[in-house]
Amino acid sequence: MNSLVTDAQKAGERVGLTFDRITIDGGVPLRGRIEVRGAKNLVTKAMVASLLGESSSLLRGVPDISDVRVVRGLLEVHGVKVSEGTEPGDLILDPSNVVTAHMADIDAHAGSSRIPILFCGPLLHQLGEAFIPDLGGCRIGDRPIDFHLDALRRFGAVVDKLPSGIRITAPNGLHGAHIELPYPSVGATEQVLLTATRAEGVTELRNAAIEPEIMDLIAILQKMGAIISVEPNRVIFIEGVDKLEGYTHRAIFDRNEAASWASAALATGGDVFVGGAKQEHMMTFLNVFRKVGGKFDIYEDGIRFYHPGCALKPVVIETDVHPGFMTDWQQPLVIALTQAEGQSIVHETVYENRFGFTDALIEMGADITVHKHGLEGGDRRVPRRDLEQAAVVVGPTPLHGADVVVPDLRGGFSHLIAALTAEGRSTVSNVGIISRGYENLAAKLEALGARFVLEG
Repeated sequence: MNSLVTDAQKAGERVGLTFDRITIDGGVPLRGRIEVRGAKNLVTKAMVASLLGESSSLLRGVPDISDVRVVRGLLEVHGVKVSEGTEPGDLILDPSNVVTAHMADIDAHAGSSRIPILFCGPLLHQLGEAFIPDLGGCRIGDRPIDFHLDALRRFGAVVDKLPSGIRITAPNGLHGAHIELPYPSVGATEQVLLTATRAEGVTELRNAAIEPEIMDLIAILQKMGAIISVEPNRVIFIEGVDKLEGYTHRAIFDRNEAASWASAALATGGDVFVGGAKQEHMMTFLNVFRKVGGKFDIYEDGIRFYHPGCALKPVVIETDVHPGFMTDWQQPLVIALTQAEGQSIVHETVYENRFGFTDALIEMGADITVHKHGLEGGDRRVPRRDLEQAAVVVGPTPLHGADVVVPDLRGGFSHLIAALTAEGRSTVSNVGIISRGYENLAAKLEALGARFVLEG
């Protein structure tokens, strides 16, 4: 648990978040309006993409979260000048003086982030070499980087594993490759896109991820001068170009944060307007939200999520890659399912260890059983995977306050929702890690009427 606390403290410090505990007096419905800005899963990759350009880029709608600070620090140690623009959330990224960074500097800025692996393709094009330290991230299951390294080798890179990390070079430059992913991984797709755009020749990527954040990254690369064709059946062709220019782009909204606040509204019996949320990229979530019994109204400037005022209904959820139900959505929604009448089942098919957060929920009174090898049978839409798990949630069960420790980003926000839902007082520790993906957390809780105290 000490490593988790260290990660959280580092994450919090990067955004000026000095507290590590929050005490919540629950049982109060969340009501009010909050705003979401650019998606964590897009803005950090868009910042890396600026390395590929020969002129400055302007990225708009950037949230003030620790993952953004991590990438900014990594860009700056590589010589990229990063400055704020005229509007809040604007970042100007000037890559005109890119240099090789020392492994110690990279490690110091990376912390627990896995983002350095995505620097490799752009740095190989700019400098002919790249260094990455040991990689961390949320402890939600195995996230191997072997595919990233294998893909870079396919492009012509040479990978040398050192005691302090990994050195990657491209003595003969990078060339197009034919790559088929065993699973439509978002990170692997990003790696191929960022590497292939300036590789000589054509790259064919099969079984690619097609999440909205991937499409937004492709839009950015096209603005920079890339030639990328998205074909049916998860096939992407990238024709390498000699050079790319900077871009101006407003990031897609953070659908994960929007879904988290929607789940909080439902679990607490509240009414939350999420400004900046868009229907198009949340349709799968909205369908499940409605099946549970939640209500929502679509507006031009956001989505209102609210409790129906009557009993919630149980559902069966299968997480999947886009356009399926996101794995990041299931954890916050599980809190609402503890208040539904009957048995809900959540099949987690993306990560093999994403139900660790339920231990604290059980301590708070939830009736949840985790099946570590999944459940057989049933009318399944998503093909069964060897690594999958399942959680059976029986409700409604009143939750009571408890002292809990945040295990990871989405699980941590789920613990906050549980504490807000529960009767009595809860203390949630290790909350700094939540700053990786949620901007202005305290201000948003205050705006929604939550009763809480931050502690150092």
